[in-house]
Amino acid sequence: MSTLYDYFWAADRATAVDWAVGPDGDWRSGGSLEEACADRLEVKGLDPNVVLGKLVSFAAGIPFGSVVDPELVWPDPVEWPYGRQAPPGTASPWESGLILQELPESWRDALAGVVEDAVPMLALQWWDIEETRFADYLHAEESVRTFVGMARRARSAGARLYCSCYV
Repeated sequence: MSTLYDYFWAADRATAVDWAVGPDGDWRSGGSLEEACADRLEVKGLDPNVVLGKLVSFAAGIPFGSVVDPELVWPDPVEWPYGRQAPPGTASPWESGLILQELPESWRDALAGVVEDAVPMLALQWWDIEETRFADYLHAEESVRTFVGMARRARSAGARLYCSCYV
């Protein structure tokens, strides 16, 4: 089974949850991100915590261990701590196969600040990490450009970046 990641930007957390999870809490019942016409990128194998985190570390010029982690938005970690038993007759959102994370504002800004001349070197660094395999260097370069463009549009709109992970 593959894990899919949807990266998108939204004005706020409530909007991100509504788009990614849906108003009824069952993301499988509709294509909220598609219906919302969200500026999004659907990918396989580019997880936010490590793979995108490494791109951010390259873009910011800092060690990967210094990169701030994304924050869990859904399931709500306060309302539904991981491992909490659901009351009888209620399904735990952890069993839904979806998590939603808000990427740090510093990630958005680091990616949005990438100058065109830096893209080829960033792509080469990112292409070389062991956690993912791009089809080729050009695929890595296109992915860098896509993330940089999305980050710039989000920053211009005063919005945040999000990642929904579907298992």
